[in-house]
Amino acid sequence: MMKTERLRSIAVSATANLLEIASEIMRKGKEVIQLSVGEPDFPTPQRIIEAAYKAMKEGKTHYTPPAGIPELRDKIAEKMNEKFHSSLNMKNVLITPTKFGIFLSLSAIAEKGNNVLIPDPGWVSYREIVRFNLAREVRYSISEDGKINKDEIMERINKETSAIIINSPSNPTGEILSKEDLKFFVDIAEDNRILLISDEVYSEIYYEERPPSILEIANSLENIVVVNGFSKSHAMTGWRVGFIISSEENIKSMNKIQQHTITCTPSISQYAALKALECEKEVEEMREIYRKRRDMGYSLLSDFMNIRKPRGTFYFFPRYESEIKSSEVCEKLLRDKGVLVVPGSVFGERGENHLRISFSVDEEKLIEGIKRIREFFSTL
Repeated sequence: MMKTERLRSIAVSATANLLEIASEIMRKGKEVIQLSVGEPDFPTPQRIIEAAYKAMKEGKTHYTPPAGIPELRDKIAEKMNEKFHSSLNMKNVLITPTKFGIFLSLSAIAEKGNNVLIPDPGWVSYREIVRFNLAREVRYSISEDGKINKDEIMERINKETSAIIINSPSNPTGEILSKEDLKFFVDIAEDNRILLISDEVYSEIYYEERPPSILEIANSLENIVVVNGFSKSHAMTGWRVGFIISSEENIKSMNKIQQHTITCTPSISQYAALKALECEKEVEEMREIYRKRRDMGYSLLSDFMNIRKPRGTFYFFPRYESEIKSSEVCEKLLRDKGVLVVPGSVFGERGENHLRISFSVDEEKLIEGIKRIREFFSTL
């Protein structure tokens, strides 16, 4: 019965088969080292949990305004203004789960037959969210070192283009777009009157200089949507709370959809996020642990794989030399060595012959996992 055009257009998880195999292995009592995870391995900071508990005890467990509690919207605008010298106010902020923020952005702009430019390699859900909105994904390439091909992008834009998605720091590559590249995207959006959606959910996980934000570059928010949240930075994946920044008019349009779908972001999560905005020390502590793991993992992987040291996120995206497809490599690695990683092909054609390896695991597991990967490739 459930065979609508929308459902037919989207695919199930490309890693579902690997997860099934991993479950099968673990049911037999064997260990699987999970280096595929896309979330922090830390608990949510205690101060955030206590703030949520306090809110619950005070009875703040009911509906909130669909756009979010005013104090959280106001505080996010204030924090963004401090970081990026922008001039936001609470009317520029919509509280929503981060992934749903991508969905809201495209649902408000994309129509059947539209084109949406997405990065290759790029996060797997971009494609499916575009397809759910009955639009077509058009890939633009990101090089191994995170560079874009401006001529290629210009060639892919036409009258059917409604939006471009950018992601920096990038899942899966860990690369960061330069201010020059961000300015290029802003100019395209303004000149062609198309929406530029900037996914900045990994913006607090960086290892050199702070990644630039589109908020530093854009002259106006008319064609700009910034999507961010607390899942990755504050180890709050289960709280399902993030935010969108855009023009007041765009926020009204997206809020209209939110009112008739999820109604509002969970009230408790919003009060937790309000406290999270004060937890810069905890964010820094997690970032320093990631940095140590990154440096150690990079040193081990670079001995036998082609790899760039990621400048952000908690992922490695090494390339291997073989004609075997990454999906086959990952299945064989899982069956032979009990290590679960993500095949690069799920992120686009340019991801083939790559593996996404998460270092959001403790050092012991990371070392052992990389050791097994090395053993595997030595016999491939």
